[in-house]
Amino acid sequence: MSISPAEPWVERPDLAGLRPVGKRPPLLAYIRRTWRRRHFIWADARARALGTQRGTLLGNIWLIVKPMLDALVFFVVFGLLLETNRGIDNFVGYLLVGVTMFPTLQRAITGGGQVMFAGRNLIRSFSFPRVALPISFTIRGALDTLPPLAALLIIVMILPPHAWPSWHWVLIAPIFALQSLLALGLALFTSRITAQLPDMRNVWPFVAQFWYFGSGVFFSFDKMTHRPAARLVVDWNPGYKLLAMYRDVILYQRVPPGRDWAVMGLWALITVGAGYVLFWMREESYGVER
Repeated sequence: MSISPAEPWVERPDLAGLRPVGKRPPLLAYIRRTWRRRHFIWADARARALGTQRGTLLGNIWLIVKPMLDALVFFVVFGLLLETNRGIDNFVGYLLVGVTMFPTLQRAITGGGQVMFAGRNLIRSFSFPRVALPISFTIRGALDTLPPLAALLIIVMILPPHAWPSWHWVLIAPIFALQSLLALGLALFTSRITAQLPDMRNVWPFVAQFWYFGSGVFFSFDKMTHRPAARLVVDWNPGYKLLAMYRDVILYQRVPPGRDWAVMGLWALITVGAGYVLFWMREESYGVER
């Protein structure tokens, strides 16, 4: 009589703790996951920072030279030929502040629209909060702005009429923080929209250019405030407010008005908050082949 071997006993795995890969977590859990990836975000941003001019002969010197050349072109065209410098104290410094600091917001719009496309291989290879990509891109942009900002402060001291350092320059730090938050909000919006509508990559440069020319980079709205459209720009355009605040503390040694702080703070909080939520809502779709 033969004895059949006992059937092997297999323990049933517990699948309660498993989650589908790429599934969108609840918002609070998503925020916690983003925070836990902060070291990855910072390392990625720092590794890519100051790298836009790699492969060129002058390298990162172009980060400083380019805004200076832009300022020279605008000075000749608008300052000398069109005479938009009338009524503006220290027009050279006024122009330098505009062409040095505003491009950060332009890059947030145009570059933010490319972030998810550029990171598609990383998205398909690893599981991480996709919002890490626009956050890293924004930090990288802020780091890229530091050398031109330092050069700007030196140049406005050298070129007449001189703008000497004062305690007001300490306020550059909170203004820069507000600018970075606004840039992050813009990058979140453009990356989210472009992931859904790829054709927007061709539209964002025109939007950024229109905003650039409408934010008083090389002229002042002071003589046009009687016009409703100009008044609206002065009151609520965050690009104009940002440049006005930088010019107040760097060139004119005065504290920006409280309303300017309030408007910039409002824009920064709204764009980051709404942009983060909208980005999170499409978390599952990023990296999907179209």
